[in-house]
Amino acid sequence: MAKEFNVPPVVFPAGGNPGVGVGAAHQRRLPTPPFPPQRFANPSIPFMSFDIGSAAASTSFSAPQFAGNTIGIGSSFEDEPPLLEELGINTRQIWSKTVSIINPFRVNPDLHEDADLSGPFLFLLSFGLFQLLAGKLHFGIILGWVTMAALFLYVVFNMLAGRNGNLDLYRCVSLIGYCMLPMVILSAIALFLPQGGVGILVIAGVFVIWSTRVCTRLLVELASCGDEHRGLIAYACFLIYTLFSLLVIF
Repeated sequence: MAKEFNVPPVVFPAGGNPGVGVGAAHQRRLPTPPFPPQRFANPSIPFMSFDIGSAAASTSFSAPQFAGNTIGIGSSFEDEPPLLEELGINTRQIWSKTVSIINPFRVNPDLHEDADLSGPFLFLLSFGLFQLLAGKLHFGIILGWVTMAALFLYVVFNMLAGRNGNLDLYRCVSLIGYCMLPMVILSAIALFLPQGGVGILVIAGVFVIWSTRVCTRLLVELASCGDEHRGLIAYACFLIYTLFSLLVIF
Protein backbone atom coordinates (compact mmCIF):
# COMPACT_ATOMS: atom_id res chain seq x y z
CA MET A 1 0.00 0.00 0.00
CA ALA A 2 1.55 3.29 -1.11
CA LYS A 3 1.97 6.14 1.39
CA GLU A 4 1.23 9.69 0.47
CA PHE A 5 3.49 12.51 1.66
CA ASN A 6 2.38 16.08 1.84
CA VAL A 7 5.16 18.20 0.35
CA PRO A 8 4.88 21.88 1.21
CA PRO A 9 4.94 24.21 -1.75
CA VAL A 10 8.18 26.06 -2.56
CA VAL A 11 7.68 29.78 -2.88
CA PHE A 12 10.31 31.72 -4.80
CA PRO A 13 10.85 35.41 -4.36
CA ALA A 14 9.79 37.90 -6.92
CA GLY A 15 11.88 37.76 -10.10
CA GLY A 16 11.95 33.99 -10.34
CA ASN A 17 15.65 33.60 -9.48
CA PRO A 18 15.98 31.43 -6.40
CA GLY A 19 19.77 31.81 -6.18
CA VAL A 20 19.57 35.55 -5.81
CA GLY A 21 16.99 35.32 -3.09
CA VAL A 22 18.99 32.76 -1.12
CA GLY A 23 22.20 34.82 -1.40
CA ALA A 24 20.41 37.93 -0.31
CA ALA A 25 18.91 36.08 2.64
CA HIS A 26 22.35 34.84 3.65
CA GLN A 27 23.73 38.35 3.34
CA ARG A 28 21.01 39.68 5.52
CA ARG A 29 21.54 36.97 8.17
CA LEU A 30 25.25 37.48 8.81
CA PRO A 31 25.82 37.01 12.56
CA THR A 32 26.85 40.10 14.44
CA PRO A 33 28.26 40.07 17.99
CA PRO A 34 25.71 41.24 20.53
CA PHE A 35 28.34 43.24 22.46
CA PRO A 36 31.03 44.69 20.21
CA PRO A 37 34.47 44.82 21.84
CA GLN A 38 35.65 48.13 23.17
CA ARG A 39 38.93 49.57 22.11
CA PHE A 40 41.04 50.89 24.98
CA ALA A 41 43.12 53.88 24.18
CA ASN A 42 45.54 53.37 27.08
CA PRO A 43 48.94 52.54 25.58
CA SER A 44 50.31 51.30 28.90
CA ILE A 45 48.17 48.13 28.67
CA PRO A 46 49.20 46.54 25.37
CA PHE A 47 47.23 43.33 25.77
CA MET A 48 43.96 45.30 26.04
CA SER A 49 44.50 47.55 23.01
CA PHE A 50 43.65 45.16 20.19
CA ASP A 51 40.83 44.64 17.77
CA ILE A 52 38.98 41.34 17.56
CA GLY A 53 38.51 41.71 13.83
CA SER A 54 42.18 42.28 13.15
CA ALA A 55 44.22 39.45 11.75
CA ALA A 56 47.21 39.64 14.08
CA ALA A 57 47.50 41.30 17.47
CA SER A 58 50.58 43.08 18.66
CA THR A 59 52.88 40.86 20.73
CA SER A 60 55.40 43.48 21.87
CA PHE A 61 54.92 44.36 25.54
CA SER A 62 56.45 47.38 27.19
CA ALA A 63 58.19 46.97 30.55
CA PRO A 64 56.34 48.52 33.49
CA GLN A 65 57.81 51.71 34.88
CA PHE A 66 57.68 52.39 38.61
CA ALA A 67 58.11 55.75 40.22
CA GLY A 68 60.84 54.86 42.70
CA ASN A 69 61.57 58.38 43.81
CA THR A 70 58.02 59.10 44.89
CA ILE A 71 57.93 56.38 47.57
CA GLY A 72 61.30 57.04 49.19
CA ILE A 73 61.63 53.73 51.04
CA GLY A 74 65.34 53.93 51.73
CA SER A 75 65.33 57.49 53.00
CA SER A 76 62.24 57.02 55.18
CA PHE A 77 63.79 54.12 57.19
CA GLU A 78 66.93 56.11 57.84
CA ASP A 79 64.94 59.05 59.21
CA GLU A 80 62.75 56.89 61.46
CA PRO A 81 63.40 57.26 65.22
CA PRO A 82 64.18 54.14 67.30
CA LEU A 83 61.29 51.92 68.31
CA LEU A 84 61.80 52.45 72.06
CA GLU A 85 61.75 56.20 71.54
CA GLU A 86 58.46 55.95 69.63
CA LEU A 87 56.99 53.91 72.51
CA GLY A 88 58.12 56.50 75.06
CA ILE A 89 60.67 54.20 76.76
CA ASN A 90 63.84 56.01 77.78
CA THR A 91 66.42 53.36 78.63
CA ARG A 92 68.99 55.87 79.85
CA GLN A 93 66.51 57.37 82.29
CA ILE A 94 65.52 53.93 83.58
CA TRP A 95 69.17 53.03 84.11
CA SER A 96 69.88 56.32 85.94
CA LYS A 97 66.92 55.80 88.26
CA THR A 98 67.99 52.23 88.94
CA VAL A 99 71.54 53.27 89.83
CA SER A 100 70.23 55.98 92.16
CA ILE A 101 68.13 53.45 94.08
CA ILE A 102 71.02 51.00 94.51
CA ASN A 103 72.73 53.41 96.90
CA PRO A 104 70.15 54.17 99.63
CA PHE A 105 72.31 56.94 101.17
CA ARG A 106 72.69 58.97 97.96
CA VAL A 107 69.30 58.96 96.31
CA ASN A 108 68.82 61.62 93.63
CA PRO A 109 65.17 62.74 93.73
CA ASP A 110 65.60 64.94 90.66
CA LEU A 111 65.82 61.86 88.45
CA HIS A 112 62.35 60.76 89.58
CA GLU A 113 60.63 64.05 88.73
CA ASP A 114 59.54 62.52 85.43
CA ALA A 115 57.48 59.49 86.47
CA ASP A 116 57.22 56.47 84.18
CA LEU A 117 55.95 52.89 84.36
CA SER A 118 58.52 51.17 82.14
CA GLY A 119 61.05 50.62 84.92
CA PRO A 120 58.45 49.52 87.51
CA PHE A 121 56.97 47.06 85.02
CA LEU A 122 60.43 45.60 84.42
CA PHE A 123 61.10 45.21 88.15
CA LEU A 124 57.71 43.66 88.87
CA LEU A 125 58.14 41.24 85.99
CA SER A 126 61.58 40.26 87.27
CA PHE A 127 60.19 39.79 90.77
CA GLY A 128 57.47 37.50 89.43
CA LEU A 129 59.96 35.50 87.35
CA PHE A 130 62.24 34.89 90.35
CA GLN A 131 59.22 33.79 92.33
CA LEU A 132 58.29 31.47 89.49
CA LEU A 133 61.76 29.91 89.62
CA ALA A 134 61.12 29.24 93.29
CA GLY A 135 57.91 27.40 92.40
CA LYS A 136 55.51 30.24 93.26
CA LEU A 137 53.09 31.71 90.75
CA HIS A 138 52.51 35.22 92.12
CA PHE A 139 52.05 37.42 89.05
CA GLY A 140 48.45 38.29 89.84
CA ILE A 141 49.18 38.82 93.53
CA ILE A 142 52.09 41.15 92.76
CA LEU A 143 50.03 43.24 90.38
CA GLY A 144 47.12 43.46 92.79
CA TRP A 145 49.30 44.34 95.78
CA VAL A 146 51.14 47.08 93.87
CA THR A 147 47.82 48.62 92.82
CA MET A 148 46.43 48.52 96.35
CA ALA A 149 49.70 49.81 97.81
CA ALA A 150 49.71 52.77 95.43
CA LEU A 151 46.10 53.60 96.32
CA PHE A 152 46.85 53.25 100.03
CA LEU A 153 49.90 55.51 99.87
CA TYR A 154 48.08 58.04 97.70
CA VAL A 155 45.14 58.31 100.10
CA VAL A 156 47.30 58.42 103.25
CA PHE A 157 49.70 61.05 101.97
CA ASN A 158 47.01 63.36 100.57
CA MET A 159 45.00 63.07 103.78
CA LEU A 160 48.07 64.06 105.78
CA ALA A 161 49.03 66.89 103.44
CA GLY A 162 45.50 68.24 103.10
CA ARG A 163 44.93 70.79 100.36
CA ASN A 164 48.66 71.25 99.82
CA GLY A 165 49.19 67.66 98.73
CA ASN A 166 50.33 67.31 95.11
CA LEU A 167 51.11 63.59 94.97
CA ASP A 168 49.26 61.92 92.11
CA LEU A 169 48.50 58.24 91.68
CA TYR A 170 50.74 57.83 88.64
CA ARG A 171 53.79 58.99 90.58
CA CYS A 172 52.87 56.70 93.47
CA VAL A 173 52.91 53.66 91.20
CA SER A 174 56.21 54.77 89.66
CA LEU A 175 57.95 55.28 93.02
CA ILE A 176 56.68 52.03 94.53
CA GLY A 177 57.73 50.13 91.42
CA TYR A 178 61.25 51.54 91.34
CA CYS A 179 61.71 50.91 95.06
CA MET A 180 60.86 47.24 94.39
CA LEU A 181 64.46 46.77 93.21
CA PRO A 182 65.67 45.55 96.67
CA MET A 183 62.77 43.08 96.73
CA VAL A 184 63.87 41.78 93.31
CA ILE A 185 67.40 41.25 94.63
CA LEU A 186 65.96 39.54 97.73
CA SER A 187 63.92 37.14 95.60
CA ALA A 188 67.05 36.26 93.61
CA ILE A 189 69.09 35.60 96.78
CA ALA A 190 66.26 33.54 98.30
CA LEU A 191 66.67 30.95 95.54
CA PHE A 192 69.93 29.81 97.20
CA LEU A 193 68.75 29.97 100.84
CA PRO A 194 66.41 27.64 102.75
CA GLN A 195 62.93 29.02 103.23
CA GLY A 196 61.88 29.94 106.75
CA GLY A 197 65.44 30.00 108.08
CA VAL A 198 67.03 32.67 110.25
CA GLY A 199 69.32 33.82 107.44
CA ILE A 200 66.50 34.65 105.05
CA LEU A 201 64.64 36.49 107.81
CA VAL A 202 67.62 38.71 108.60
CA ILE A 203 68.34 39.42 104.94
CA ALA A 204 64.67 40.18 104.28
CA GLY A 205 64.65 42.70 107.16
CA VAL A 206 67.68 44.49 105.71
CA PHE A 207 66.11 44.72 102.24
CA VAL A 208 62.78 45.92 103.65
CA ILE A 209 64.57 48.75 105.47
CA TRP A 210 66.44 49.54 102.25
CA SER A 211 63.21 49.85 100.21
CA THR A 212 61.48 51.80 102.99
CA ARG A 213 64.30 54.34 103.26
CA VAL A 214 64.51 54.97 99.53
CA CYS A 215 60.75 55.25 99.01
CA THR A 216 60.32 57.56 102.01
CA ARG A 217 63.15 59.81 100.83
CA LEU A 218 61.67 60.12 97.34
CA LEU A 219 58.16 60.82 98.61
CA VAL A 220 59.36 63.49 101.04
CA GLU A 221 61.51 65.22 98.44
CA LEU A 222 59.12 65.10 95.50
CA ALA A 223 55.82 65.88 97.26
CA SER A 224 55.10 69.00 99.26
CA CYS A 225 54.53 68.91 103.03
CA GLY A 226 56.42 65.63 103.31
CA ASP A 227 58.87 66.59 106.06
CA GLU A 228 56.11 67.06 108.61
CA HIS A 229 54.86 63.48 108.24
CA ARG A 230 58.07 61.62 107.49
CA GLY A 231 57.47 59.04 110.24
CA LEU A 232 53.95 58.17 109.07
CA ILE A 233 55.06 57.92 105.45
CA ALA A 234 57.94 55.64 106.46
CA TYR A 235 55.55 53.43 108.43
CA ALA A 236 53.23 53.08 105.41
CA CYS A 237 56.17 52.20 103.15
CA PHE A 238 57.45 49.70 105.72
CA LEU A 239 54.09 47.88 105.71
CA ILE A 240 54.01 47.77 101.92
CA TYR A 241 57.44 46.22 101.46
CA THR A 242 57.00 43.87 104.42
CA LEU A 243 54.09 42.29 102.56
CA PHE A 244 56.25 41.73 99.48
CA SER A 245 59.04 40.24 101.59
CA LEU A 246 56.55 37.73 103.03
CA LEU A 247 55.95 36.44 99.51
CA VAL A 248 59.65 35.66 99.30
CA ILE A 249 60.05 34.17 102.77
CA PHE A 250 57.06 31.82 102.79
